Amino acid sequence: MSQIIDFNNLKNKKISKKHIIYFIFAIIILYIFYSIFLLVKTPTDTVTIKSGTLTLEESTNGYIIREETVLKGENYKNNLTPIVSEGERAANGQTVFRYSSDDEDETKSKIEELNIKIQEAMQSQPPIFSTDIKNLDKQIDEKILDLHIITDMHTISEYKKEIEEMVNKKAKISGEASPKGSYIKELIKQKEQYEEKLKNGSEYITAPVSGVVSYRVDGLESILNGSDFSNITEKKLEELGVKTGKIISTSQEEGKIINNFNCYLGAVLNSDAANNAKIGDSVTITLSKGNEIDAKVKHISKEENNKVLVIFELKTLTEELIQYRKISFNITWWSYSGLKVPNSSILEDENGLKYVERVKAGEIQKVIIKVLKQNDQYSIVKYYNDEELNSLGIDSKNYKKITQFDNILVYPSKM
Repeated sequence: MSQIIDFNNLKNKKISKKHIIYFIFAIIILYIFYSIFLLVKTPTDTVTIKSGTLTLEESTNGYIIREETVLKGENYKNNLTPIVSEGERAANGQTVFRYSSDDEDETKSKIEELNIKIQEAMQSQPPIFSTDIKNLDKQIDEKILDLHIITDMHTISEYKKEIEEMVNKKAKISGEASPKGSYIKELIKQKEQYEEKLKNGSEYITAPVSGVVSYRVDGLESILNGSDFSNITEKKLEELGVKTGKIISTSQEEGKIINNFNCYLGAVLNSDAANNAKIGDSVTITLSKGNEIDAKVKHISKEENNKVLVIFELKTLTEELIQYRKISFNITWWSYSGLKVPNSSILEDENGLKYVERVKAGEIQKVIIKVLKQNDQYSIVKYYNDEELNSLGIDSKNYKKITQFDNILVYPSKM
């Protein structure tokens, strides 16, 4: 009986085998590509652990809140003349500035005329060889030379005052010793009378408390004064309409005393760091000119839309904090130093302990670590001490400590 060959069935079997081969080949190709993908995604690169510093920072705009006492006299319309310069410290009871008298310009003009007459009278007489006059001339010449190199306006004003006093002393000595003594004496007497009139006609304003003197008065001294932070809200701050970086204008009518031991910066923030901040936390404030100031969180209040008003207390009063009411500044919430490792190197085991994989002598070792601080990319880590290991139930004899210059996997694979 002859065997009948089913060619169609044979053909189908050949096609099926071909499909299987293609399928296996495709699996192999996919496996190769997947291996390459894993290699790219989780390479076996290592990193050497080194000491480093991590910080958590943010930049913002905020309001300067100061303890200020405004000074204003009855004759404020006559404009003031500073006695204590801007930014200088005044003691309690010290004269800070004065208001001009009604006829001050006329009185000053007469004093100047008398000064000229005294100088002319002294120059027209024969030289007087007096040790006192020689000493005064020497001191006057030295002060005049110093004036050419001094740039501080307060110091210049003091030098000019000293020179004027020495010239007056010289004139009095000349009046006693010269033939024209009676004439010079009379001129000096008239001058002193006008000076007394100038003094008595002025209104002098003294400091009721000690602190730093400023003539930059913006009308917000009673609002942003630090006496009651509960009255400060985001809405109220916005209603003030204060522009960031605008210098407060110098007043010709008022001055103020600033408590230089307490100054505050208030800002409305919505960062995680701000929302997690606690009263008493220490931070570092960096001003736009680079001044770094240690500060503490003094007040926190919740605002709308997950925002918080944070007020920082500063113990340093800089020129920048006097000139402005609203500034840009940087907050360093924390700064930690230690062993710095990439976050991608840190894994977590079944017990919730963090660890890295250290490469040593060609072997991969599991090293349990303690994470102290972490930002988006890096962590500061440390090894556990014996007491901590005992509390975790880990034998300290078998514990491997992480150290500087260890090589760890950048992208370890958790098996």
